[in-house]
Amino acid sequence: MTLIILLFSIGLFLLAAEVLVPGGILGIAGGLTLFAGCVASFIQLGASGGLVAVVIAMIAAFLVFFIQFKLLPKTRAGKRFFLSREISASAAALGDDARDLIGKAALSATVLSPSGYVTIDGKRYEAVSQSGQIAPGTELKVVDANHFQLTVKIET
Repeated sequence: MTLIILLFSIGLFLLAAEVLVPGGILGIAGGLTLFAGCVASFIQLGASGGLVAVVIAMIAAFLVFFIQFKLLPKTRAGKRFFLSREISASAAALGDDARDLIGKAALSATVLSPSGYVTIDGKRYEAVSQSGQIAPGTELKVVDANHFQLTVKIET
């Protein structure tokens, strides 16, 4: 009986920890641990005890998920784990005209660390720096371009 309680406790802990460490590994490990607890209950307690353990595991897993996805996002600590706003930015393709920008002078509009934004002829472009971190307002030169971003370096 102690083994069953231990497996259930570890399984539920791993399912709850999945919120903190995304990726699915802890959730899968928690589910497998709960399954092992159910198997152990069938072996130790028989069919009726095993069925009771399966029902308890399902209810407990449901409660963990309910707390994670319904109650936790409403708490002060939980608001740090969940997105509350939509990210509306997008990367726009520069197209074939990107090659025409090579060799042009640019001015860093944001910090490039190593990526950020530059302005060329009054237009804003996404760029990546060859020169490491670059402060806003630095004069730059476009050295390469692809369909999505420019490569710049400090103009010497």
